[in-house]
Amino acid sequence: MRPVDDTGAAKRLESGLPLVDIPPPGSREESAATEVAETPGPGGCWQCPSLPCGSRAEQEAEKKAPCPGLGLFYTLLSAFLFSVGSLFVKKVQDIHAVEISAFRCVFQMLIIIPCLIYRKTGFIGPKGQRIFLLLRGVLGSSAMILLYYAYQSTSLADATVISFSCPVFTSIIACIFLKEKYSPWDAVFTAFTITGVILIVRPPFLFGSEVEETDKDYSVHLKGAFAALVHAVFAAVTLVILRKIGTSVDYMLSIWYYVVAGLTECVIALSILGEWSLPHCGLDRLFLILIGLFGLGGQVFLAKAIQIEKAGLVALMKTMDVVFAFIFQIIFFHDVPSWWTVGGSLCVVASSIGAAVRKWYQSSK
Repeated sequence: MRPVDDTGAAKRLESGLPLVDIPPPGSREESAATEVAETPGPGGCWQCPSLPCGSRAEQEAEKKAPCPGLGLFYTLLSAFLFSVGSLFVKKVQDIHAVEISAFRCVFQMLIIIPCLIYRKTGFIGPKGQRIFLLLRGVLGSSAMILLYYAYQSTSLADATVISFSCPVFTSIIACIFLKEKYSPWDAVFTAFTITGVILIVRPPFLFGSEVEETDKDYSVHLKGAFAALVHAVFAAVTLVILRKIGTSVDYMLSIWYYVVAGLTECVIALSILGEWSLPHCGLDRLFLILIGLFGLGGQVFLAKAIQIEKAGLVALMKTMDVVFAFIFQIIFFHDVPSWWTVGGSLCVVASSIGAAVRKWYQSSK
């Protein structure tokens, strides 16, 4: 384009003519090429034709978003890994449940320590939260030991189903200590859960003494069922403590207290019981390693699922634990659950699903 002097530009402005030069021959092709080069493509804009803006940016954001159902798949995978871990706990019968818990704590400690050093969170925590972290560690590790004992004492399906009563106890304890609202729906879910637990445990004062006569191992079953129920209560208290702590403490530090308190508790209990013994069978050693691996994998995928999916949907898919427990019990132990267990499971699972759907509905308003 030909340069224009200032005087000519001023004359044209005064006369009302547009400030446009007449291009010389041959420059029309250049300007056309420039227009084509600067014309924004689909999704582009005139200010930044080479960068995505507007709808194009939204399209790329949708492409980068996780695919639909990925969070549910993570939850399903987490439920499967937890169920396989509980299957290995059930398989290891020559090692006490407390010792299995101790091995798992050692395994997790080897992973948590490098994570704490990398994140620079320290090993003690904030001064005002240490008592809550200690309680979380003691109660959480006690819940783990009781659940492992329940797996070894009663059937895999019964222990898993009873442990699913945890959300009901969480609502009650949160109402007492955190002043959270306890609605009539929560009372209905509590009644369903209690009914399911009663059908699974089948106490003799309700079902008659013939229950003990038909089931030779009923006393052992009763101990395992009671351990699973106490596990649910301790796990509920642990969840309430975690709600109380909130985001003021790094979650890795919370797991660290859980591991340290659990290992200390296991060593003391094993010293009192005199049950400490290294596994003699190589297969049991493999099972102990797999228990730690599958337990850790289940925690990781569950955390990833909660990050990208609604909590209500995750809670619904989490009920697949019960399905896997029934399948594993039939396939690996050739133990077909009784109709009492099936009925109790339906009550507990219905209560969990109802609570999850209600929370999902409330959050979507």
